[in-house]
Amino acid sequence: MSEAASAPLGVLGAGVMGTGIAALAIGHGIPVVLVDVSEDRLADARRRVDAQLRHARLMGAVPARDAAGLTTAVELAAVAGATAVVEAVTEDAEIKAKVLGEVSSLVAAGAPIISNTSGIPIGELGRFVSRPDELLGIHFMNPAYLITMVEVIRSARTSDETMAAVTGLLARMGRRGIVVRDAPGFVTSRLLHPMINEAARIVEAGVATAESVDDLMRGCLGHPTGPLRTADLIGLDNLVDALSTLWERTGEASFRPCELLRQKVAAGHFGRKSGKGFYDYEKVLS
Repeated sequence: MSEAASAPLGVLGAGVMGTGIAALAIGHGIPVVLVDVSEDRLADARRRVDAQLRHARLMGAVPARDAAGLTTAVELAAVAGATAVVEAVTEDAEIKAKVLGEVSSLVAAGAPIISNTSGIPIGELGRFVSRPDELLGIHFMNPAYLITMVEVIRSARTSDETMAAVTGLLARMGRRGIVVRDAPGFVTSRLLHPMINEAARIVEAGVATAESVDDLMRGCLGHPTGPLRTADLIGLDNLVDALSTLWERTGEASFRPCELLRQKVAAGHFGRKSGKGFYDYEKVLS
């Protein structure tokens, strides 16, 4: 086995996306070092990675592997030897910039640093890393271990060598990347998030229930789940953060999070991960 094949992938952040990316990598034979701020979060993350791997195997999405390839740590230094690092912390530009800046001083030259941002421009984050030519974005979709296409964001400073290394990494994980140019929201968030925001406004105005909105979008327009079920899967807190990022950077009113979304987040109703969002999942998750 080559050094590149055996070196771990670093994943920063043990939330929904971080654990999903970890499960995807481990399911394809890539060991992972998963870093977060507390041992309690990491213990919970290990359970979730194991559950996601079982689900992925049942769906035929990954080879038959278990979570033995997962190492957890509370110190960023644990990813110093990683072949690449994926940042999957909260969608906050200041937090991402701080984490990316710290990790860029730890990993070896030639190891790509990947942000899983859903909308913060990579060029903006590149101001905080020591080698901006080795930084790019990969917008994994949720659940990362099931959705086989990803959005790859190349900044003006991302090098050909970094692109080649990341293309190889995605191939090892069975993922197809579509490369887009750097801009707020890129492609998928710029299209999806205002649609969800408008769907929430329709519910807020009393025009239709969440169920009716989703049923109409599924039955009439072919949306696979409906925008509000999709919002619950993304996480309403993540959605509000991403919309706020787009609104701040573009000034477009369609990105301003509607009051209903803000209210749900303030109440702790984040969607599937909290048990309640536009839909009630508590019985399903109990």
